[in-house]
Amino acid sequence: MRTDIHPKYMEATVTCQSCATTWTTRSTKPELKVELCSACHPFYTGQQRIVDTAGQIERFNKRLEGAAAEPRRKKAERRQEKLDQRQRMRSTQEQLLVVGDEDEEGAESS
Repeated sequence: MRTDIHPKYMEATVTCQSCATTWTTRSTKPELKVELCSACHPFYTGQQRIVDTAGQIERFNKRLEGAAAEPRRKKAERRQEKLDQRQRMRSTQEQLLVVGDEDEEGAESS
């Protein structure tokens, strides 16, 4: 068997970034950081608390507003494009019918 293939398992300090609670455990890394822990997570505390790091909520709401406005504009453009395409097809078909009628009239008179 090969020796020294397993990582070093040591004491690790875990730090919660939202409430600054620390505790120790064992891991392959000496220091771990978590965003939420059992001391501050709403599921465990029963209290709702907004943890906003670097304006994430505002950024999300801004993206949500932009995404909500954009598809409607694109959908309307696609609808208008289809209508324009149908109109062009109809006018092309009508032109072909008119040209076909003229050819038939020219063939009958000869």
